[in-house]
Amino acid sequence: MLDLLGKNAARQGHALHGAVVARARAPVFYTAFAVPDTIDGRFDLIALHGWLALSALTAGGHGKAAQGLTDAIFVGFDEAMREQGSGDMGLGRKMKAFANAFYGRLSVYEAAATPDDLAAALARNLWRGAAPDGRAHGLAAYALAARESLKLSVPGTLDFGPLPTI
Repeated sequence: MLDLLGKNAARQGHALHGAVVARARAPVFYTAFAVPDTIDGRFDLIALHGWLALSALTAGGHGKAAQGLTDAIFVGFDEAMREQGSGDMGLGRKMKAFANAFYGRLSVYEAAATPDDLAAALARNLWRGAAPDGRAHGLAAYALAARESLKLSVPGTLDFGPLPTI
């Protein structure tokens, strides 16, 4: 059926966004891995899981679903900023900063050639420049395993696989 308004892509993007946010908010990241439970920490975990999901969708030839997810992620950022009290004045500037940070993280994660490179990138982002340690290497291993699990996901769903452990 012809979907001129993109309602199906938007609905699917919203559902995929829910899966990304649900995984990013799993308590294990904030407890065992000590990611700060702050706006920055939550943003970085959404960026990590967004990268995993977008990478899998794009590689699988699901460009419309990837665009729907991207749109839903930014709607989520906008809504979060409004809930924090940001008004229309200056919101565009803040959203541009979110976009730059989000796409910057995606490109760094995608460019990571080795698990050590990914661990270093995760340490820089999640723990604000800390040296890669067991937490960063554990999350890098989780991310690589999640990428493999996402390749096997049923189209339209996101299966990140098991949660990480230290």
